[in-house]
Amino acid sequence: MKNEIKIFSPATVANLACGFDVLGCCLDNIGDEMIIRKTDKKGIHITKIEGFDLPFEAELNVAGVSALAMYEATKPDCGFEIEIYKNIKPGSGIGSSAASAVGSVFGMNVLLGNPYNKTELTQFAIKGEALASKCEHADNLAPAIFGGFTLVKSISPLEILEIPSPEDLYATIIHPQIEIKTSESRAMLPKEVPLQDAITQWSNLGSLIHGLHTSDYNLIKKSLHDVIVEPHRSKLIPHYNEVKKAVLQNGALGAGISGSGPSIFALSKGLENAKNVKEAMSKVYSETEIKFEIHVSKINTEGIKIL
Repeated sequence: MKNEIKIFSPATVANLACGFDVLGCCLDNIGDEMIIRKTDKKGIHITKIEGFDLPFEAELNVAGVSALAMYEATKPDCGFEIEIYKNIKPGSGIGSSAASAVGSVFGMNVLLGNPYNKTELTQFAIKGEALASKCEHADNLAPAIFGGFTLVKSISPLEILEIPSPEDLYATIIHPQIEIKTSESRAMLPKEVPLQDAITQWSNLGSLIHGLHTSDYNLIKKSLHDVIVEPHRSKLIPHYNEVKKAVLQNGALGAGISGSGPSIFALSKGLENAKNVKEAMSKVYSETEIKFEIHVSKINTEGIKIL
């Protein structure tokens, strides 16, 4: 059995407009790389971090916390070293903490002979994600582990549903280089919502799931609307409304806030539309002082993988 493994832990888009805290999808060409190594020295040890300044203490690091949760449950006769090559900027809204939390437990699981299934790995990873966002949720973790689109049916007990991904669906994501902490973004959300808004939201979520199952791009387009969270969180993102208007005029099926922001996602049918959306996003932010990055990605149906 191997003693070392290198993995790609993908970025993800959570909430997907109407699916706050339950819906997410996996991206293809954006993600962290990690090396997980079995050692004779017991415990979890983070030995290398490149890309961003993150804590090396396991109990203070998202990857370390999820690894510790799994380690305490498994009680293996070995320890693990973790190297993190961080390509997803923390606070970017595309699942940076989830990629770390998922990566460590996925790698450990492979080195231990895969004793845990994907749902059980998600359960361990939730402990790390909670360190970053101050609450337990799995809408980024689940697509990173399962790939494609996922719906978190329940957190307790944890139940994850895999949703089909239409063949020609692409995501375009712009990341303005400002930071929005998930915990702060959650704090500004209303504790109660009007009944009519709730009805509209769950109608959109139900029809979006049906659209994904049937590859009905027109229904997907009619469903990608958020009347509960976006009106509040969009205030934190400069030029959000301009970007959304521009992408809808340039072929996007729909757009919204990726996770808690500041990244903005758009879904498109076909690579050509996704590239047009990229140009539209770029044009808006090019006329500002804010630096940005843009990614175009096919939906990644595999999820986290061994390199």
